[in-house]
Amino acid sequence: MNACSIPCNLCGGIEVSILSNRSRSGKPLRTVICQACGLVWSDPRPHDARQFYEEEYRLSYKQTYSPKPKHVLRAGHVALSRFEKIEPLLSNRKTVLDVGTGGGEFAYLLQSLGHGVNGIEPNRGYADYSIQKYGLTIQIGFVQDAAFPSESFDVATIWHVLEHTEDPGLILALLRSWLKPDGTLVVEVPNVEATCQAPGSTFHEAHLYNFNVVSLRRLAKKHGLYEVKHLISRDGGNITMFLSRAEPLIEDHYEAAIPGNHEWITRIVRQHSNVRRHLTPLPYLRAWHRLCRSLQERRETADEPGGKALLDKLYSPQLQLHSVGLP
Repeated sequence: MNACSIPCNLCGGIEVSILSNRSRSGKPLRTVICQACGLVWSDPRPHDARQFYEEEYRLSYKQTYSPKPKHVLRAGHVALSRFEKIEPLLSNRKTVLDVGTGGGEFAYLLQSLGHGVNGIEPNRGYADYSIQKYGLTIQIGFVQDAAFPSESFDVATIWHVLEHTEDPGLILALLRSWLKPDGTLVVEVPNVEATCQAPGSTFHEAHLYNFNVVSLRRLAKKHGLYEVKHLISRDGGNITMFLSRAEPLIEDHYEAAIPGNHEWITRIVRQHSNVRRHLTPLPYLRAWHRLCRSLQERRETADEPGGKALLDKLYSPQLQLHSVGLP
């Protein structure tokens, strides 16, 4: 049994087990799991979050302050896959909030399809790029500092951002307050149960929290959001959860503790090994997909058109499909 300096964001517990002492970069990173509910987080914090995400995060991941053509193209393909997941929510014109807009590719797709889109992005280089190139409406800063009237949005999306925040519960509560009573919040996070990555790559400095379906569902419920459905990516690496403010007709009593979740996650993490992983097709498929993606990006960016031209070409089939316009 170990103590922690940061109480559990879900149940407030302070009794934890240590899952790992190293990040995927090989640097020290103490990752703990709550013994009461199974929420996983970095304790102590590995960096000053504001400085890291305002100034260092994009340089660390992309080695640039604004996206290069290959980054735009890659993010454009991701945007199309995300749109496919939420397309049923967008049958008519919606007001949408996209938290963590990055280079703006997903928000630009929705805007091009006729939706009213607002974004939030803490990195000024990426935010300025998306404003200048795509004419997006972006608040530059952190979600907890953003200002929107209550019940402003039909749909809010937060793709791979919640795990980066210092207080994910607070973020979910804020997003709920900005959501219309019949609106939907879409949250996508890495799955702490994933075994598609190398064992040493499970935890790293950028992800302050790690969730499985049960802990994400329970944290959302704690802040007045209820699961409608969830998706698990084909490789098991990501969870996409659809949340609503509307309480289910049959509601059970809320309990912060999640019996057995600590043991379940701990067993998966500790049994995950390179030998087990290489006995599955996943690492070989991931390597093949990366190679194919790299070749495709080189081919499609060979003439180095601007990012907007790349996206317009990539998005044109969707735009033609929806050319009748939104009611």
